[in-house]
Amino acid sequence: MIVRNTGSGTVAEGLGFSIPINTAQAVATQIIQKGYVAHPYLGISYQPITPDVAAAYNLPVQWGVYVTRVAVNSPAAQAGLQPGDMINQIDTVPLDATHSYLNTLFSYKPGDQITLSIVRNGQTFQAKVTLTEEAHN
Repeated sequence: MIVRNTGSGTVAEGLGFSIPINTAQAVATQIIQKGYVAHPYLGISYQPITPDVAAAYNLPVQWGVYVTRVAVNSPAAQAGLQPGDMINQIDTVPLDATHSYLNTLFSYKPGDQITLSIVRNGQTFQAKVTLTEEAHN
């Protein structure tokens, strides 16, 4: 954010955003080739877990997502995920204040295989999942 005096007594303000060129090029290429951007699909509905949520519900993880639904025949279903599972890491990236589930997931593309760290009934285990492409209308 930029705030500066223009010299005439008025203040100019500006807010800018940037997108890494690699991201912009990947998006442009997909739009040219497919007409849309292919998003990775895991096939869950979820609620975010933060330290406040974890404390309120006495959850065993501080950050991540609580799986509320697993879509039939989705990559998550094929990997054995169940409602009530808590995902707290994708590959080597722990989900936390700076690494949200969605932003971390979107760093992958359809066809990538990822490893999820899952907490279920107090036990932690790993599940390998091959992401597919999110359906388009």
